[in-house]
Amino acid sequence: MKSNTIAIALASLLVGGVAVGAYHNSRDVAGQEFAGAVDARTGEPVAETRDALDYADVVDVRPITETGQLYATVLGSEPIRETTTSSSPREVCQDVVVQASAPVKDPNRITGTVAGALIGGLVGNQVGGGDGRKVATAAGAVGGAYAGRHIQQNQQNNRVVERVERQCHTVQDSSQSTRVVAYNVTYRNPDGTTGSMRTDSKPGNRILLGDEERTVGYDVTYVYDGSERTIRMDERPEDRLPVINGRIMTAALDTLPETERQ
Repeated sequence: MKSNTIAIALASLLVGGVAVGAYHNSRDVAGQEFAGAVDARTGEPVAETRDALDYADVVDVRPITETGQLYATVLGSEPIRETTTSSSPREVCQDVVVQASAPVKDPNRITGTVAGALIGGLVGNQVGGGDGRKVATAAGAVGGAYAGRHIQQNQQNNRVVERVERQCHTVQDSSQSTRVVAYNVTYRNPDGTTGSMRTDSKPGNRILLGDEERTVGYDVTYVYDGSERTIRMDERPEDRLPVINGRIMTAALDTLPETERQ
């Protein structure tokens, strides 16, 4: 009975030891796997587990750049309006009744003079007798002539006629017009800062700020075991690159102990 109990206990210890050993071995192997390995001598990509850690010295890092367009996100736009006033000449005409002196048929007023002299002479002839009558007749004729001429002049000056006359003059017609001449645009840069600018036309959801140089990778030259080679990496490396079994590791060594990374 005791012999069976001892045998069972030994078997349990043996099975447990194998299981614990397998568990630790599996953790060691998992910690030794790395992605993105490159052969340090040939530069060819490989996948390999780690046995021995070494380092290659980085001697040169050249950024690989591409020229791309830089855009900003439009936050808002406000139209800028301009009002202009213009004037244009226009002729306006209307019919107007005007008065004017009547045409003079006897500008020398002979009719009035003669008529006045005759009437004055007749009146003078009624005065006195003999030589006195002759004098009165002559005086009446002279006075009558003067009076007749003056009366005719007054009549001529007072005679007016009316006529319709077309009169025209020029007036200035003014008008105002408003139009959009530009837009004040507020935008957000890719780095989060904001700015504003004026554009001739209404923008869309984004605006072109210009061109920029973007780093898309790095050509890394390293020296290992007396050989110099160049590989391309997405991230800028430090002064050394880890080497596992003679192969450059280009990915992050997440499972590498801190003491071995230094």
